[in-house]
Amino acid sequence: MIKRAGGALLLSIEIDRSAPGTVSHQLYSAMRDIIHAGGMHIGERLPASRTLAIDLKISRTTVINVFEILTSEGLIESRTGAGTFVSKAWMTTRPAETEVIKKQGSERPMRQPRLSGVITRALENFVDRLPHKTKAFTTALPAFDAFPSALWAQYVTRTWRSNHQSNMGYADPRGHFPLRQAIASHLLSNRGIKCEAEQIFIVSGAQQAFQIIGTVLLDPNDLVWCENPGAIGASNSLIASGAKLIPIPVDQNGLMVEHGLRRAPDFRLAFVTPAHQQPLGVSMSIERRFALLNAAENANAFIIEDDYDSEFRYSGQPPPTLKSIDTLDRVIYVGTFSKTLFPALRLGFFLAPPPLVDVFNRVSKALLQGVASSHQAVVAAFMQEGHFATHIRRMREIYAERHQVLCDAAQERLGGLIDIVPTDTGLHTIARIPHTLDEVKIATAALEKNVVVTPIKRYCIAPTDQKGLVLGFSGIPPSEIVNGVKTLEQVLDTIVKQKT
Repeated sequence: MIKRAGGALLLSIEIDRSAPGTVSHQLYSAMRDIIHAGGMHIGERLPASRTLAIDLKISRTTVINVFEILTSEGLIESRTGAGTFVSKAWMTTRPAETEVIKKQGSERPMRQPRLSGVITRALENFVDRLPHKTKAFTTALPAFDAFPSALWAQYVTRTWRSNHQSNMGYADPRGHFPLRQAIASHLLSNRGIKCEAEQIFIVSGAQQAFQIIGTVLLDPNDLVWCENPGAIGASNSLIASGAKLIPIPVDQNGLMVEHGLRRAPDFRLAFVTPAHQQPLGVSMSIERRFALLNAAENANAFIIEDDYDSEFRYSGQPPPTLKSIDTLDRVIYVGTFSKTLFPALRLGFFLAPPPLVDVFNRVSKALLQGVASSHQAVVAAFMQEGHFATHIRRMREIYAERHQVLCDAAQERLGGLIDIVPTDTGLHTIARIPHTLDEVKIATAALEKNVVVTPIKRYCIAPTDQKGLVLGFSGIPPSEIVNGVKTLEQVLDTIVKQKT
């Protein structure tokens, strides 16, 4: 049984014995103000009278008297054998937070804060991130229902029993070295990338990797090629770095390099998702990959390769990663455990080419706090002892099955309405829709029925001819996929009838 907590810390209360007010009145006023201001939430336990008296160096009798006054006012309540708590009755009388803000604002007009020019421009261009609640057809979610939680718990327990100094101290800002070694081994065996552990930097998700890379490589208004449509999180990170994003169209062979060279030959950075383009799902052709590498070399630019979900391929051999064919040290490879394990880990990594390793070492040591060592140690052991590979294999089978369920259900119910494009990689696919239909209208109507389909337009930083819906399937149980398709059929039927 877990021992009961000792109650809130109220050390902000100051007792001034030279003040004209009595100690009792000072304590009463301070506690009342804390509760009124929301400093303690409804149902939170107060410290015992003896404990609070010791903390504040005052008489316990004084504390008991103040507790009785606050109880009579309905602010706190005593529960036999449990302690004293902020009263639930206070919930019905406490002013709403917005009312408090309005009152404060009326007393003193709030001045607009002065922001940096970079973030001011970025705020005008940020795109809100996509929702991540498990429902048909939310994208980018792994199968939580199939995660080996019991096995994971064993590794967590073992890790916390092994090394308190490592688990509870400051982490190496570059990352837990055994995890960096495990990732380097995995990249070689699974993605064909030869690298040293010293080139791997552990970060709190791919998003932080993009931010760090942008901070190191970009000056305000530097030109960055971005796939259009493309990854929202990466675009936001690069915008926040002050970059000027150059939207480059994507066709069936991936990023159109020739288009980029015509628009911005002097680009500083390019962002691509070559294995499974986000969101269109195409794979960049070998010819385009070499063309992009040559363009980067000629411009003295770098390339971010975001390999976010390529672990999950359902047929055939995957094409080589951009990094594995990079002989010019132009590619910064970014990976994440959000898709392969689960997003709450907040664990990702990037692989720096040799010329950038020293600068990323210095930046990491100077600016980063490091991801929790215990999380990294668990993942390292999970990988080193073979469970990561086993998990990936199992998830491939599950995702392939869910993808097939989606395709079969769509063929049965959505034929003639929209066209699901089968995929052999990743956690989502797309549906092409007739040009007579509005993708945003479909998405809005579906959301009203608790189904998420994301318009391709949502991923664009500039207008594009690409039109359709993005549907995730990996995190959705088969029965919910079928029900989601039924709901989508109803939505489409209604919209089509309204147009006729």
